[in-house]
Amino acid sequence: MGIIGTIVVGFIVGLLARAIKPGNDRMGLIMTTLLGIAGAFIARYAGMALGWYSEGEPAGWIASIVGAVILLVIYGMVRGSRHRV
Repeated sequence: MGIIGTIVVGFIVGLLARAIKPGNDRMGLIMTTLLGIAGAFIARYAGMALGWYSEGEPAGWIASIVGAVILLVIYGMVRGSRHRV
C-alpha cells in the first residue's frame, strides 16, 4: 500500500475511533488522520508481540480502530490534565 492509501486508511480509522469513543475530542483532519495511522501501527506491533500477526503483515481494521481508540483516550487524559491547571 502506498503513502496515499495509508493516509486514507488512517483517516477512516481515525474517524471511526472518534465516533466510537464518547466525548468531545476537538481535533482537525490532520490530527484525526495521524491518530488513525498511529493506531494502526500500535495495533500491528502489539499484534506481532502477541503472535497475532507475522512480520510484514498489516493489522486488521478492528485492531487498528482499537489502537486508535486507546491513543484517543491517552490523548484526552494528557490534554485534559494540561487544561485543568
